[in-house]
Amino acid sequence: MFSAAKCGSCGPGYKTPLDAMRGPREEIVYVPCIYRNTDIQKPDYLATVDVDPSSATYCQVIHRLPMPNLRDELHHSGWNACSSCHGDATKRRDRLILPALISSRVYVVDVGTDARAPRLHKIVEPTDLYWRCGLANPHTSHCLGSGQVMISCMGDPSGNGKGGFVLLDGETFEVIGNWEQPGDAAPFGYDFWYQPRHNVLISTEWGAPKALANGFNPEDVKAGLYGRRLNVWDWTTHRRVQSLDLGEEGAIPLEVRFLHDPAAPQGFVGCALHAAVFRFYKTQKGDWAAEKVIKVPNKKVEGWILPEMPGLITDILISLDDRFLYFSNWLHGDIRQYDITNPREPRLVGQVFLGGSIVGDGPVRVLEDKELEKQPPPRVVKGKQVQGGPQMIQLSLDGRRLYVTTSLYSGWDKQFYPSMVKEGSVMLQVDVDTVKGGLTLNENFLVDFGREPDGPVLAHEVRYPGGDCSSDIWL
Repeated sequence: MFSAAKCGSCGPGYKTPLDAMRGPREEIVYVPCIYRNTDIQKPDYLATVDVDPSSATYCQVIHRLPMPNLRDELHHSGWNACSSCHGDATKRRDRLILPALISSRVYVVDVGTDARAPRLHKIVEPTDLYWRCGLANPHTSHCLGSGQVMISCMGDPSGNGKGGFVLLDGETFEVIGNWEQPGDAAPFGYDFWYQPRHNVLISTEWGAPKALANGFNPEDVKAGLYGRRLNVWDWTTHRRVQSLDLGEEGAIPLEVRFLHDPAAPQGFVGCALHAAVFRFYKTQKGDWAAEKVIKVPNKKVEGWILPEMPGLITDILISLDDRFLYFSNWLHGDIRQYDITNPREPRLVGQVFLGGSIVGDGPVRVLEDKELEKQPPPRVVKGKQVQGGPQMIQLSLDGRRLYVTTSLYSGWDKQFYPSMVKEGSVMLQVDVDTVKGGLTLNENFLVDFGREPDGPVLAHEVRYPGGDCSSDIWL
C-alpha cells in the first residue's frame, strides 16, 4: 500500500522523482515527539498519525512507540533503504533510522512488520559512536545505494563542534566506522545531501552542541561557536575538498537540498540566522560556488530579546518536479512558496502565516516592517490557537499538500516559545496551488499534540512510510 508498484526487479522507492509524484497518497505519517525540556519526565516517542481523510481516525495519533530512555531529543529520521536502492530487488524500506540529537543514540525502528504500529528493532548506543568514530550528536540519516546507512554528526563526545559521518551496516545496523577520511572532519556538522553523478556530497553547519544544547546566545555566534560554511566532499575519495564561506548573511546554514533531478548540478540551502537562501552550483571549472538568491528582511521590534527579529529559516523543501521551493520562517511565522523555474531568480508565489512571534495579540510590537502593513492575526484552527511558528515541513508526493509542525528543538522552543512547551505543538496542513502557486491553510486539519495521554509534547519532523522529497535521493 505504501511502496511503489511491483515491477519484478525493483527495489524500494521509485525509479525517478517524476515517478514518485505519481505515487499513492499518504495515509499515515511518522512524527517524533519530544519531552526533553518540558516539565514531563517521560521518554520521547514516535507517533503514527492518520492523515487519510476517509478514515475514522483522521487527524489522530493512532500509535505511540516510546523510547526506553529519557531526554533523547529525537530529531530527523531516515531510511535503511530508499530510491537510491531502487534497482536492488533485495532491499526493502522497512526500517526507520531515528537519531537522538542529545543522547547520541540511534534507534532503528521496524516499520515493515506493521506500518501502523512500529516497534523498536535495535539501539545503537552512544559509546559506539564515541569510540568507533569519535563523533556524537547524530542528526541526518540517508541510505546509500550500497545498502549502507550514513548519519551526519554535529560534535565530538565532549560537545565541541565536529562535522563527520557515521556508517552503519544496512542489515545489522552495527557501526562500521567513519565515512570521512581521518583528519577531514568539518568544524561543524548538521545536514547533508549527495549527488554521485557529480561526485559530490555537500554538508552544512549548525553549531557546537555545547553552545546550543539549552538555548541560543547571540554571543556564541560572535565567539565562533556557530557555522557559516557549506562543506564540499569528494564522493569517491571521502575527502573534504572545499569549504564555501557564506559570510555573515549565510550564518547557521541548516537544511540543504539538491534539485531532485540527479543530473542537476545545483541546489539550495536555508541559512537560519539572517533568513537567507543561497543557491549552490557547480562551476565550469568543476568546483562549487554559492550565491544568495533570497533574503527575508528583519523586522524592527520592541518587546523581544533583540531590537530586530530575523525570520529564522529553519526548514526548506523542493517539490519533486524541481519547480517549487518552500521554506518556513519560524520566528516571523510564515511559510513561503517560490517558483524556481529560474533557479537564480526565485519568484515568491505563495505565503501563509501560521502563528509566530509577531502575531497581533502578542507581546511583540513591530516598529518597522519592509513587507507587511500590519501584524498578522493569531492563527486559530478548530478552536486551538497555534503556539510557536511553522517549522518542519513535508510535501506530499504530488505536491498538493504541505504538512507543518511547530517545534524546532526543545532547548530553543523553551526559550522562544515557552507557551508552546506548556500547551504542546500542533501539526497543520496547507493546500498548495501547483499551477499558479499559492498556499491556503486547511481549516479542517489539526493534530493537537497538547492533548497527548502523558501531557503536551513537542512534535518535530514528518516522514511518510513510502518515502518523501526530503529523504529520497535518486542516482
